[in-house]
Amino acid sequence: MGRNTRKRRTPLATKAIAASAALALGGGGLIWANFYASAHESNSSGQNWTKAAAAQVATISCPDVGQKLTSVPNAARAGVDRELANLDKQITEAYARLASTRQAQTNDASFVQNAIVGPLKEKRNATIDRIRINITRVGGRFDNSVSQLAACTTQNANNTTAGGQNNGGQQNNNGGQQQGNGNTATAAPSQSAGAGQNNGGQNNGGQQAGNGGQAGNGPVAADFVDITKVQANVKAKPGKTGNASTGTFTTRCGVNANGSHNTDNVIVAPGVKNGAHHLHDYVGNQTNDAFANNNTFAAGETTCQNQQDKSLYYWPVLRVQNGTQDFDQNNDGGGKEGNVGKILLAKQAQIKFVGSPTSKVVAMPQFLRIITGDAKTTTNGLANANAHWSCTGFENKVQLTEQYPICPKGSSVVRTFAFQSCWDGQNIDSANHRTHVAFADANGNCANGFKAIPQLTMRLVYDVPTPVLANGQIKNPYAVDGFPEQLHKPSTDHDDFINVMNANLNNKVASCVNNGQRCQ
Repeated sequence: MGRNTRKRRTPLATKAIAASAALALGGGGLIWANFYASAHESNSSGQNWTKAAAAQVATISCPDVGQKLTSVPNAARAGVDRELANLDKQITEAYARLASTRQAQTNDASFVQNAIVGPLKEKRNATIDRIRINITRVGGRFDNSVSQLAACTTQNANNTTAGGQNNGGQQNNNGGQQQGNGNTATAAPSQSAGAGQNNGGQNNGGQQAGNGGQAGNGPVAADFVDITKVQANVKAKPGKTGNASTGTFTTRCGVNANGSHNTDNVIVAPGVKNGAHHLHDYVGNQTNDAFANNNTFAAGETTCQNQQDKSLYYWPVLRVQNGTQDFDQNNDGGGKEGNVGKILLAKQAQIKFVGSPTSKVVAMPQFLRIITGDAKTTTNGLANANAHWSCTGFENKVQLTEQYPICPKGSSVVRTFAFQSCWDGQNIDSANHRTHVAFADANGNCANGFKAIPQLTMRLVYDVPTPVLANGQIKNPYAVDGFPEQLHKPSTDHDDFINVMNANLNNKVASCVNNGQRCQ
């Protein structure tokens, strides 16, 4: 997906509110539970900036312009989206230059600033000004503070954790995570993502170099943890009231066995090829490139058994970095941008809509767009993180956001997503692709006039070759695709959805959920 933007600012007193329900396997079926969370707005990208030129630079940190654009006139949306995609491309190109000039950086302490960060600021200044022109020429109001977001800086190897987490896993100023479980595992200092790695990592399936990983941009050993050694952290779900909507609607759309892939993002960067800079798996609607629109979605074919469900369900692929390459090793968004290794196909992709513990739901509108999670937590912090990593047999005990699990023999890796379940009742999208939807609070209530909608939950199960941790290094790691400068951190996992059910099916989903039925 594209570079995600944040939710609206909420008082600090409400930050870090997150609660969830346990997921469990029983009787041959999956017991689904609602996830609730609210996240505060904070610009934490500056927390991890390199303090000394002598520190080895790991990645580039740029303020997120998109999160500030909460009000963009419809007539300006296309132009603004293209310019935001340009900002993403500029960061990608700057990171590639950063990664390819290590010797020059060693010889000249000012090289990064003069040759990479400085020129990047100039390009961003020009792009942000074009965003201003797009907005103002159709009568919109441009927030002049956005013009102050052109400057980027760098992060060193010890400060690339999601949200600036250092010193034994203690989180800095970023506040709550948008996690279904409301918690991350307690980790020893060596398990804090990126801590103490000094840019060491894996290259070509076993040689340590760069920022870790087969392509030199992650993951590193500290991004992994043996799940059997993690303390249980899944909290109880909110209690149900008499008005709860307790039914479910399951849609069966396959696991992308037909290999429907691209590196576009039609939500964030419509009309822009390679707008995501990483590869997606798609199930459901097969009209899924950057140039599709609502009309082509409605006319498209679907992999879902229920042919009335033409929705788009898509997520970044998972790869094992064992020294092998896949079909996209020489492509944009693939090997050319640090997304390398063998693509792993999920053996299960379970898609289910569930209800609210406190109210009935209203039907979702057709063409509603929802992004959950944040593809750039390494620089944004965890405020919008919604990654959940676990293993079969552990899902009701441990859910991880900042580390990938190493599962015991016979257990499979599980990625779980719980989408925002509150809708503003008016808009199918918003300028920053977030403010039209929200998470329920810790008690399961929608606030500020938002309405409860059927909550999309997804569970992806993979057979992953077991990584090996030894002497502070990781052999044969796996990692989620992402923007190259995000170093394949687990917290960058995310998921995307466009609702292309017709009115009859949307009403059926809401009715099943409200009446306590189990439908499909």
